[in-house]
Amino acid sequence: MRQNNLLTFIILLLIGLLSFGLSAQNDTSKVYKVYQYNIDEEIAPPVWRKTKEAFQEANEINADLILIHMNTYGGLLDAADSIRTKILKSEIPVYVFIDNNAASAGALISIACDRIYMVPGANIGAATVVDQTGKPLPDKYQSYMRSMMRSTAEASGRDPQIAQAMVDPKIYVEGISDTGQVLTFTASEALKHGFCEGIADSQKEVLKLAKIDNYVVVKQQFTAIDKIIHFLINPMVSGILIMMIMGGIYFE
Repeated sequence: MRQNNLLTFIILLLIGLLSFGLSAQNDTSKVYKVYQYNIDEEIAPPVWRKTKEAFQEANEINADLILIHMNTYGGLLDAADSIRTKILKSEIPVYVFIDNNAASAGALISIACDRIYMVPGANIGAATVVDQTGKPLPDKYQSYMRSMMRSTAEASGRDPQIAQAMVDPKIYVEGISDTGQVLTFTASEALKHGFCEGIADSQKEVLKLAKIDNYVVVKQQFTAIDKIIHFLINPMVSGILIMMIMGGIYFE
């Protein structure tokens, strides 16, 4: 009887070990689908359209991760707000790789992402709301931007006080920023203060730092029609077209 019980125990143990081994093998052999697109221009309606298309395509291919390759000095607040909301509501994890610049609206979008990676020498911050001449807008605009930066930082598990210091030079963060200066982080500073998960030289290194070894990257592609649409909805181009139309009506 004891021998039968012992034999049963050994068989069950072997089955358990075999199942564990197969499970571990399946985990390591998983191939991650990484959907990658670029934000490397002024944040404006064309970038918002590009983002909507990217997230739709990522969902269609059942991507495991969306990777944004970013290099921007900022842009329009309404387009940036739409993009950051899209990221915050995404069921697919979103990482951003800052390849030099994530200023102003770019900082807002980056903070919304699940993880931030930066190249050596990159910067993130300087999110004061300005007009077309670069002059800061009245405080009601800054107040709204501070609120967006705070709420976005809270949603992504980052320090909201640091986030709003990137907007308002009057905000003091002990040991980090002085009053009178809008906060901007270098890559190493961002890493130290929790606004960056790692410093990498390439997208390949980003995925390595994220412990993703087996993967396939699907890059966003544009048709000729897409390029034409993006050109026409550029704020400067659409403004010129409206002026031409109005001029034609007047002369008519």
